[in-house]
Amino acid sequence: WENNTLAAFLEALAAWVHDSPGFYRNFGKELPADGDWTFIARALQAATVYE
Repeated sequence: WENNTLAAFLEALAAWVHDSPGFYRNFGKELPADGDWTFIARALQAATVYE
């Protein structure tokens, strides 16, 4: 994991969630309005390496 401390992981998680509209736009998908389990799974996975 790139973000191997809790603080780094949570910071990356918040950053990815903030930037997630761009992720969905880049893949031609709509951001889930109410979130869903796929969104949460993507966010948790992304937070392991997101800078």
